[in-house]
Amino acid sequence: MVPHLITALTGPINELEQRVLESMPAIERWFRLEWMEHTPPFYSSVDLRNAGFKLAPVDTNLFPGGFNNLTPEMLPLAVQAAMAAIEKICPEAKNLLLIPEQHFRNSFYQMNLATLVRIFTMAGLNVRLGTLDESIKEPTTIALPDASTLTLEPLVRQRSRLMLKDFDPCTILLNNDLSAGTPDVLTHLHEQYLLPPLHAGWGVRRKSQHFRAYEEVAKKFAKLLGMDPWLIYPQSVAVDGLDFDTGQGLDALQAQVDAVLTKTRRKYKEYGIQEKPFVVVKPDSGSYGMGIMTVRDAKDLDDLGRRARNKMGALQDGRSVSQVLVQEGVATHERIHEAVAEPVVYMMDRYVVGGFYRVHAERAEDENLNAPGSSYVPLAFAHSSHLPAPGEKPGASAPNRFYMYGVIGRLAMLAASYELEATDPDAEDYA
Repeated sequence: MVPHLITALTGPINELEQRVLESMPAIERWFRLEWMEHTPPFYSSVDLRNAGFKLAPVDTNLFPGGFNNLTPEMLPLAVQAAMAAIEKICPEAKNLLLIPEQHFRNSFYQMNLATLVRIFTMAGLNVRLGTLDESIKEPTTIALPDASTLTLEPLVRQRSRLMLKDFDPCTILLNNDLSAGTPDVLTHLHEQYLLPPLHAGWGVRRKSQHFRAYEEVAKKFAKLLGMDPWLIYPQSVAVDGLDFDTGQGLDALQAQVDAVLTKTRRKYKEYGIQEKPFVVVKPDSGSYGMGIMTVRDAKDLDDLGRRARNKMGALQDGRSVSQVLVQEGVATHERIHEAVAEPVVYMMDRYVVGGFYRVHAERAEDENLNAPGSSYVPLAFAHSSHLPAPGEKPGASAPNRFYMYGVIGRLAMLAASYELEATDPDAEDYA
């Protein structure tokens, strides 16, 4: 299924699409060489924004939910990618322990888990769910909206191995982003593969680290194509030492917002873009779409009211926010049924396995769409992202546009591999 898509079809984005299509053999070879040197994250999803003149990732999730939003046509590709990923890590793998989020009551998230169980079962693994929720003392069956069930089981730690009763896995897959910190039960495991690694969790990871790595990747890729990396990179800078309750650090935040707006205005002038630039201020660690603010003028931060400070200062699990990412805002000029939409690309190992549009009828093109009220329209990436239509006029072909989405998604995935290497606490050069 390819949804009816209305997008900006003029300007530099068409030139970028044309260049990407013409350079496809060189791009695929470049990715191939990069993956010889770097290990892709086990799985990931990337939120993209297409402003018509610019296409860039704005968030990369290393513990993606939402697999239930992929179409059934994508399932064979996901199964193949799962097989490839598992074979690289543990070729003799038989048992897979899947550890979900503790916020388990959401039926959409439950269907995401059911889809993951199906994918890895079809990849030839025995899959069972072990929960970090210590209130669950015995196997607990959850009824799903489609009349199927999932069984949650309490984790059992035996010396340096994590297992369930009568189930000893060689591989443990986290679908829990560890934003509340790393539980002791997951540490110091031996002879078991824990995926993704603990330092990929939001208790440790920072968006600013990811976008520093993405800037490096974008510059390499732009050099390959002979283009301006700004067309695929949102300028990003971290601000630390904030206290939204007392107002501490807001001067530094205001200065960085003004700096990013100034740089963006220069770029808009260079490309003849008439729109007014904006920045997005968001927590530097995972936020579930919370604590995000759009700013068009640094002076607006002078009048940040108590309600806005409360919104920015705390996340879903009560954590306070002391470090934020100031990021160049990238509007989305795409619409589905007249509602604002943004593409989300899903990957496993180094392969694009699907995607969907996140759609929000009540949000504007410069606002965060990952919010209550959003809906999802699947995309058949399984076919279109790998089979572009050469010779088509830029912007005229959905497969071409979706191939470009897959390329930018893979750049963000590559940046995540750079990021995880740079922040690996077991690496010799980790600082």
